[in-house]
Amino acid sequence: MSLKSMKKEELELLSNKDIAYLIMQEMKRKLNTADLFRKIMKLLELPESAFESKIADFYTALATDKRFILLDNGKWDLRSNHTSDKIVKVSEDEEEEEDIEEEEQQDEEEIEEDNFDDREDEDYDDDTNEELKDLVVIDENELELEE
Repeated sequence: MSLKSMKKEELELLSNKDIAYLIMQEMKRKLNTADLFRKIMKLLELPESAFESKIADFYTALATDKRFILLDNGKWDLRSNHTSDKIVKVSEDEEEEEDIEEEEQQDEEEIEEDNFDDREDEDYDDDTNEELKDLVVIDENELELEE
């Protein structure tokens, strides 16, 4: 069903983002938030005062609706027109997962090395503890008193 064939009463039953979706489908071009909302206002015959009071909510609705995508130039388009974005995002996610797996593997190797070093230190400590058993630790204050 096209927007032109819909009555105002039918349009009023739709949300602003649903109307925006229909506008974007029919126009087949990218629009900024203000232009898109003005088209909705015209279709619904809303007063100009509604623009400033509702534009922020409209922007939020578009931003949270997965059917829309905000492009670098500040214009909205339908996500379905940008299937390559999905492919890029998937491959970027895979690369991030691979990087995370590599970092985790490196961390595990470092932990194993640290544990290995600790075991060597324990063996060393056992030998030196015997040699150091007769040593006494003297506080600085006691050392001053002896002088």
